[in-house]
Amino acid sequence: MILRYARLSGHAPVFKAMTGLTVAEFDAWWVGLWPAYQAAEQARLQARARQRAVGAGHAFTLAARDQVLLVLVWLRQYPTHEVLGYLFGVSDTTVSRLVARLVPLLAETGTAAFRLPDPQRRSRRGLDDLLAETPALAVLIDSFEQRIQRPRDRATADTFYSGKKKTHTLKTQLTVDETTGKVVDVSASVPGPTNDLTLLKQSGVLERLPPGVGAIGDLGYVGITALHPHTATPRRKPRGQPRPPQDAAFNRAFASRRVSVEHTIGRLRHYQVLSQRDRHHRRHSHACVCAVAALANHQIDRRLP
Repeated sequence: MILRYARLSGHAPVFKAMTGLTVAEFDAWWVGLWPAYQAAEQARLQARARQRAVGAGHAFTLAARDQVLLVLVWLRQYPTHEVLGYLFGVSDTTVSRLVARLVPLLAETGTAAFRLPDPQRRSRRGLDDLLAETPALAVLIDSFEQRIQRPRDRATADTFYSGKKKTHTLKTQLTVDETTGKVVDVSASVPGPTNDLTLLKQSGVLERLPPGVGAIGDLGYVGITALHPHTATPRRKPRGQPRPPQDAAFNRAFASRRVSVEHTIGRLRHYQVLSQRDRHHRRHSHACVCAVAALANHQIDRRLP
């Protein structure tokens, strides 16, 4: 039984490497999660008729905090259930049950805290003159793909084959607050070949933007201006002509404004559950993205003044 909070928290560098959070960040996160954990556990125990009162039977091998720690290590390192069970001194089936039960809980509590930017916020940054035509207050939209196991059915497999990645993938769209870098919306996970603009329409995030808040995307979102008036994308190169110098300057300034979403995706992809090939037949894909986004947001909240 190597990994327990009581032991691991005494080795701060190892704790950070295994979970992605410092001990202080984990403690603050656990305090906020504890009421939701208690409510979910009470609902689980009362979900069906019981022959014995709640609390009867064998106690869990792992305390509640260690159960959440196990799932956090799974998200960060993505070991097999057998390996993780060995490290925590439990069976692989116990790991499977904890992942299935707690990942949706982490996702639910995380998405409940997502907030689109407040249009009344006064801390708007001054924009480069080149970007005067872009919205002053905006969210940044981008997507990423994760490799998955090849579906056995050929027709299904074809729908997931991404020509860009040359493998079968899932695509998820993230919407990020430009000012803070926090994730404010996560789309459903869809087959990798899905066009970015199609996924944007399906997510409905543009319809949920508060008045005065726009959206910024990369070249994959060309045509977004037809969906929302306060949107912008880089300028495309004219067909058969050299790119005008003013367009190149605009795109450089635009990229510097958009880089925050790239950094956010990079932070999320540090969690191996989103970087390695999905081994669970897409069962936890959306919940994993939401849970990891919530962890990244928690870290940003801890560092904001």
